[in-house]
Amino acid sequence: MITEYGVAVVRNIFIAVIVLLICALLFFEPGLVQYSVIGVLVVFSMLVLFFFRDPNRVTPVIDNCVIAPADGKVVQIADVVENDFLKDQCVQVSIFMSPLNVHVNRFPITGTVGYFKYIPGKHLVAFDDKSSERNERTLIGVADGEQKLLFKQIAGMIARRIVANVHLEQDVTKGERFGMIRFGSRVDVLMPKNFHLNVQLHDTVKGGETIIAYYPSAPMNKGMH
Repeated sequence: MITEYGVAVVRNIFIAVIVLLICALLFFEPGLVQYSVIGVLVVFSMLVLFFFRDPNRVTPVIDNCVIAPADGKVVQIADVVENDFLKDQCVQVSIFMSPLNVHVNRFPITGTVGYFKYIPGKHLVAFDDKSSERNERTLIGVADGEQKLLFKQIAGMIARRIVANVHLEQDVTKGERFGMIRFGSRVDVLMPKNFHLNVQLHDTVKGGETIIAYYPSAPMNKGMH
């Protein structure tokens, strides 16, 4: 299954591949050059399909948990101050997505979008700690009653396109797809310090499935519709 966000990109790429294949067949005599061109185009097409894959995920039916918003590896766990939405000290869990990971992003909790901001920026390597504050990124805050968190989609050195189908006052569901970052990137999840982490540094997580933290109390289903 290909992500809906990649359909247009895949369509345009495959049109270009077909044109190149026709050119290779018309302008090269059968032989090593023609077969090499065709082989490269076929491999490239398979890589594109692989990158835009969108497997189904089973989100845990647990009220007071935070789900990983992306596939990848936990590259940082740090105490930080968040001044945009939480406006307090919090814990940050950073997930690095390599070009081999699924790049579809999912909402980590159920609730209502209370904050959204796009910030243009640099394209440092996504696993660099400074990328969280310097790179191109979106900031998305979700609240459910007394509980809330903020997460960031951060473009990396290769990634040049952030997709975020999100708007203020939008009701969202934990595990629901909302966007993607193309070709290697990072997602930071910033949570209140009283959340209990369920992951450690270097853990591998799956978006929509892996529980990265628990609320110490207050069920998170108050805002569900």
